[in-house]
Amino acid sequence: MVEIGEEGGDEDILKEIKEILPVLEKRVGQMEFARMLSGPHDANNAIFSINAGAGGTEAQDWADMLLRMYLRYCERKGYRTEITDYQAGDEAGVKGVTFTVEGEYAYGFLRAENGIHRLVRISPFDSNARRHTSFCSVFVFPELSDDVEVDINEKDLRVDTYRSSGAGGQHVNKTESAIRITHMPTGVVVACQNERSQHKNRATAMKQLKARLYELEVRKKEEESAAISGEKKEIGWGSQIRSYVLHPYRMVKDHRTGYEVGNTDAVLDGDLESFVEAYLLSKA
Repeated sequence: MVEIGEEGGDEDILKEIKEILPVLEKRVGQMEFARMLSGPHDANNAIFSINAGAGGTEAQDWADMLLRMYLRYCERKGYRTEITDYQAGDEAGVKGVTFTVEGEYAYGFLRAENGIHRLVRISPFDSNARRHTSFCSVFVFPELSDDVEVDINEKDLRVDTYRSSGAGGQHVNKTESAIRITHMPTGVVVACQNERSQHKNRATAMKQLKARLYELEVRKKEEESAAISGEKKEIGWGSQIRSYVLHPYRMVKDHRTGYEVGNTDAVLDGDLESFVEAYLLSKA
């Protein structure tokens, strides 16, 4: 249409192009969005878990920084979050935390964050001001609807009750209302302590267990397919998906897509959209 308009000097066609272009761009954007988030559970709510790696206080502080970053990202997206399990660090930070995320395509977006996250910085806990490297693992699971069946045998479960703990009044109960469930065959452990009712905590923990066992089975099938096709994916502390470098230079780089930014403060404040979109587009 541009060529026809220019050859014939037709101003009406050129004017029409200017009107059509924004509509086409919007439609293409919607098609890309649908292609990126076309997984069977992408539209579901998510269960988000952060665990500090080896390194004591340094890694636990990094886990706390990640928690703040993801809660702010969810706030930007208009998602509702609720912390269901929180294990405070020995001196600072957090050993492990699990929270639910409710919102449109919560799992579809947040699944981009699955993996190991690496931080390089001058440690605020080192009196000699040495550079430290810390690792945290992030696991994201879809909240499954009732029509998805996951076979869980009650005989395979070990259920422990304990008193919930935390920094605030509502987290500290006099009764043993917190629930920890261990799935013996797989070793998967889930916990919930945010409700005062043991029954509600158990229901939430079972929902998390169902999601994790489902994801475990999906991952197992993917690994079997990769083995058949000759692909090999290393899983471990050395296979970080993203590095956050605060010293000697400042940069956040995603190792899966090569996408990087220099504004580390904005990223740690929850500005993750560009990283998420780059990952989803590469997967799509």
